Amino acid sequence: MQPIATIKRTKEIQERYQIFTKKSYGQNFIIEPKVVEKIAMAAIEDPSELVFEIGPGIGALTQFLCQRADCVIALEIDERLPEILKKEIDGNLEIILQDVLSIDIDELIASKRKDHQKVVFASNLPYYITTPILFKLFEAKEPIERITVMMQKEVGARFLATNCESEYNALSVITQYRCDVKKIMDVSRHVFWPKPNVDSMVVQFTFHHKYHVENEDFFFEMVKACFQQRRKTIYNNLGQWLKDKKKAEEVLSKASIPLNTRAQQLSLDDFILLYEVLA
Repeated sequence: MQPIATIKRTKEIQERYQIFTKKSYGQNFIIEPKVVEKIAMAAIEDPSELVFEIGPGIGALTQFLCQRADCVIALEIDERLPEILKKEIDGNLEIILQDVLSIDIDELIASKRKDHQKVVFASNLPYYITTPILFKLFEAKEPIERITVMMQKEVGARFLATNCESEYNALSVITQYRCDVKKIMDVSRHVFWPKPNVDSMVVQFTFHHKYHVENEDFFFEMVKACFQQRRKTIYNNLGQWLKDKKKAEEVLSKASIPLNTRAQQLSLDDFILLYEVLA
């Protein structure tokens, strides 16, 4: 079957079904088949994996996911699109018409996954809800093997950043606590229709089990507090969060962190040590 991810096929589908992009859903259709093929190849390692796609649109990525996997479940919010996907996509595709942010992810995975089946997510995420969707997946209790997503390039840089880099923030620390993060590729704005104002990046998150703090909610809250005001020292931010500058000084001293240090200078291991001293 001819790839959907071309300008010709995209326009044909839009005309045939009278379906045009909705700004409210952040829709931009990919018109370069090599891009979606590479995402699908990175996302799926084995045909037996259970694949969830968030926001399939008119099926540019879906088409390649269905070629590589035995079962693909697409979560779509736009009620105009399931009919198109059913007609245009060959493969074992199930479509769920629901907003992913309103779905119980654990219940969904548990109801669809076979015993010992690996679960992966793939998506060209709308820029405006990238972070909420990813954090919903990061917080899932059901095991997820990996997430492969296209996102705004500058957001991807934050996920990938390590300490002492300008993009490094609380998001970087919290993500890397849960996942190994790697860049799959950069994607030019010119491979979308309509063309967005920014370039994109495909990032892959592979879940690991390297770190275990007892109270993760408290740990994440502490990390966010340390980055609250980037220009301030960790001593000032921590003292403000604890409402006790003396305690902040004691905790940092026990963790061997100088008072004039800024949060972006600390590694994930430093934050875990700081948490352990506090806890």
